[in-house]
This record gives sequence, structure tokens and C-alpha cells, in this order.
Amino acid sequence: MKPTSFHEAKARSFTPLPVHIADELSRYDAYLHDVRGLAAGTRRNQIRVVGLFLRQNFERRAIDLRKLRPDNIRRFLASQLGAGGSSSYACQLASTLRSYLRYRTTCGDQVCKLSAVILNPVHWKLASLPRALKPEEVGRLLDAVAGVRRWPKRSYAIVRLALDMGLRSAEIAQLRISDVDWREGTVTLKGTKTLRQDVLPLPAETGQALADYLQHERPVSSHPAIFIRQVTGRDQPIAPRAIQRVIKRACCRIGLPHYSAHALRHTLACRLVENGSSLKEVADLLRHRSLNTTLIYAKLDTPMLAAVALPWPGSQS
Repeated sequence: MKPTSFHEAKARSFTPLPVHIADELSRYDAYLHDVRGLAAGTRRNQIRVVGLFLRQNFERRAIDLRKLRPDNIRRFLASQLGAGGSSSYACQLASTLRSYLRYRTTCGDQVCKLSAVILNPVHWKLASLPRALKPEEVGRLLDAVAGVRRWPKRSYAIVRLALDMGLRSAEIAQLRISDVDWREGTVTLKGTKTLRQDVLPLPAETGQALADYLQHERPVSSHPAIFIRQVTGRDQPIAPRAIQRVIKRACCRIGLPHYSAHALRHTLACRLVENGSSLKEVADLLRHRSLNTTLIYAKLDTPMLAAVALPWPGSQS
């Protein structure tokens, strides 16, 4: 079978799915939600990958994993990574396929031979540095987003929530007016990625940006969401992807096209570490499930690293 090119795969992703594949993805999505407890964004990414996999192997026939061979798995991975995919994307593909095969075992399929050929690429833990904005870039970003023609106050409030509080796009989209305690200066996050309720301090500048948007730019609506949009005449919460687009466009506007919404979360963490906050404090603010997730920021603690660095051979020390 000839490997599918990137452009062919992209074109096929916009064509309607066969009914039998759509039904299978619906059942798998229910499993991810009900059994694994995964958030909507995570499920959406996994469904996309599994949809490509099923389409490549079962587009014109019933889904029967007994008819698959290890080479089918290898060909799918090769077709997705043939254009030079990153190691992180390769890890995502491997993890998603293993998750789907685990689901199929609950359906009674024997998939050990298929799972055995899914190997993670070499990906050294903590090998890369998180991409964060420099202080002068942060200033330019805030100036740029405050000067947009459409919804400037909304865009400014969104950027401040991500930059000052490290909120994820989905968390910003899900914020309700009742989640903000203006008297106590706190924000309550519900249904977050960690599946718990968190109460975070609301910085003064962030609160001012939110209040400015609510008082002067938010459409008059009884909807409880802070950031809303109109769809067929009805008010709905803004989608996480819209939050991402606001931040992405602002970064592009100041010449940082490769920065995303998550970079603002990294920027907050880096600023905290450089100002002397402990990794535990950073982990609590970012709501990491494990402290291991926060260890990447230890490499950005320049003063501490300098204090323990060994002298260069031949230098005076």
C-alpha cells in the first residue's frame, strides 16, 4: 500500500466518515469519557488519530481487528510520520494507538501482536526547554492585543488570564461569571483537566481587564459564561479553539508565529521560577497532577544552576 501523503491525509480528513467508522468512534469516545475520564480536547485528538487509522484500514469493509497484521500498524505510522513528524507527534500516535487497542481488548479482541509493534521513539525526558516569551515580548504582546479592531477588551482579558494565571484555553472558555469572587479576589476553576475544583488568586491587573470587558464590551446576555458568542441567534460559550486563535493571532502580529496559547502558560512558570518560587509552588499554580511535570522548569532557574555549576577547566576559581 502506498503511504498517504500529508496533503492527501488532510484532504481525506474533511470528507465524511463512513457510517460504520463514525459509529465505532462514537463508542470509543464514550469509553474515553466514561471509563478514562478524559477531557474533551484530549478525546478529540485521540478520536482524530483513530479515525485516520480506521479509515486507512477499514474504509470499505467492516471493522475486524482479526484481519489486521503488524505491517498494517507499521504502514499507518509510516504514512503519518513520512513527512518528518516530530518525536512528540510520534509519541502521541503510539500512545493513541495503544489506547485504542486496549479499548478493543475490552470488546474481546486479541491484539497482543498488534500492540507489540507499537514502540515509542527515543524521546529524552526533559530534553527540551519550554518555549516562553521574553519580558519585552510580553509587553509587545499586551500592546498588540489591546489594539485590535474587533473585541479588543475581550482579547486583552483572554491574554491576561493565560499570562497572569496560567489558565489553559479550555479553562478560559469554561469560566462563568459566578466563578469570580470579586470581594475575595479569587477565581474558581471547575471541571479542569485534573478533574478537581481549584481556587486561584485573581491578580489585580487581570481582574481589571475582566471587569473592563464585562462592563464595556460583553454583549448583554443572561448566559452565565464570561466569554460568549452568538450561534444561530443563541448565546453560547466561546470555544477553546477560539481562545487559541486570539492568542495565536496576537503572537503572529508581533512576529512570533511559532508561539501558541500554551507558551503563555510556560511564560508564567518561567517568571515564577526566575523570581524565586519553588517548583512545588509552580506546580500548585499550574495545577500539575505530578511534580515530575514541573521539573522541566528547573532548567530555567539560571541563578541556582550557576551556583552549582562546576568551574570550567583552566579557569580561575
